Amino acid sequence: MKLSTRIALSVTVLVPLLVLAAGLLLLGLVHRDLLRQQDDLLRARAAAVLPSARTLLAADARNRPKAEQNQQRKVLDGALDSGVRLAGADGAVRLAVGPQPAESVPLPAAGGGPATVRDAGRAWRVLAVPVNGANPGTLWLVEPSTAVDPQVKAVRRRVLLVALLAAPVAGLLAFGLAGRATGSLRRLSGRAAALDPRTGAGSLEHHRSGVTEVDELAAALSLLLARYDEQAVRTAQALDTARSFSSAASHELRTPLTAMRTNLDVLAAHPGLDAAERAEIVSELAADHARLEDVLSALRSLAVGDLVELSAFAALDLGDLVEAAAAEAVRRHPEAAIEVEAASGVRVFGWEAGLRILLANLLGNAAVHGRTGGGPARIAVRLRAGRSGSAVLTVDDSGPGVPPAERTAVFQRFHRRPGSPGSGLGLTLVAQQVALHRGTVTVAEGPGDAGSRFEVRLPLLRPEAPTLVLPARRDWING
Repeated sequence: MKLSTRIALSVTVLVPLLVLAAGLLLLGLVHRDLLRQQDDLLRARAAAVLPSARTLLAADARNRPKAEQNQQRKVLDGALDSGVRLAGADGAVRLAVGPQPAESVPLPAAGGGPATVRDAGRAWRVLAVPVNGANPGTLWLVEPSTAVDPQVKAVRRRVLLVALLAAPVAGLLAFGLAGRATGSLRRLSGRAAALDPRTGAGSLEHHRSGVTEVDELAAALSLLLARYDEQAVRTAQALDTARSFSSAASHELRTPLTAMRTNLDVLAAHPGLDAAERAEIVSELAADHARLEDVLSALRSLAVGDLVELSAFAALDLGDLVEAAAAEAVRRHPEAAIEVEAASGVRVFGWEAGLRILLANLLGNAAVHGRTGGGPARIAVRLRAGRSGSAVLTVDDSGPGVPPAERTAVFQRFHRRPGSPGSGLGLTLVAQQVALHRGTVTVAEGPGDAGSRFEVRLPLLRPEAPTLVLPARRDWING
């Protein structure tokens, strides 16, 4: 059932009920007002009749029939069409004329105000007034209570007529107004039904309709579609990342797998190899296996970095991460001499797992390539807050350094120095994490024109403003 039809039916039922309820209240008020008017009329006639009633009782006590008859006429003239009953102090009725209950029906006592008396299914409005003087008594003025019934019945008929007319009229008006009010909702529904999934939220054109609920619904739909578009983009990016991962892995793993297959074939074909040659082949197999693990681990880290969401970022103390990374590097490379100087309170808005990857690869690169003359690597790690609003991290090593022509290429995928045991993705991971954190990374000569210096700058945490917006496009795993 349409909303407009529901509204019309509801109004068709509710309006007559409200009219009837209002009519009942109105009938009660009208009846009360009519009774008040009748009571006022009785009081006025009682005031007009009371002197003649007092004189009539006096004439009756003196046994003066002519005077009594004369006063009876005056009482009748003053009472007009109201019933009159007059009783003496002894309770004997001296006068009973006009419409009134039977004498056997008890009437209210004097001084109590108007009251209703019933007799044989009829109702009477009775006012009892005391007659004071030498000859006291009680005067009753009586009006049929049904005198107000015709007016009450007329009001009742009109209320019922209005209720009957209000039902169809209110229903038609409600149907028309509801149809007009829901027109904007129907138009919005039509636009939503005609949406092209390929265009997304941009095709839902909504202009303010003046109906708050419709505008709020349109805004909610736009927000829902925008989120859907965002998730669709992220899904497509995840699929692209998965394809790139598969492609890169198959390409880069082909060489070590081929070498491993060759060495395995040699072992299988020559079971009688001497111990030295067998040990050399096993060593090559172990090196190829380690390279396979490094490549797969690095590709996985690149894929995770390509898909990370802003919700994974939080306020972090970079100094704590630097010290933890240095301790891990010492454990992995016990021969390297690592010196750490990290200022306290250097906070950034970052992804903790990503920053750990960045630091681990920077320190691992320095430990592997920072050796001189076959001796252990000497590494100096410094962290400070720069004047430009950036956290400045430098990693110096004592190795042969990076030639100027290669200082950009070292961050490319699978760029390896000849003889390097790594996967060629370590510094690519560093560059990816720096880009995610909206920072910069540069390579220069180390202190004293020896070795190399990797300098990373990341924006410091700014509580008063957003500190990070992720890049719109991330595809590091694909190069």
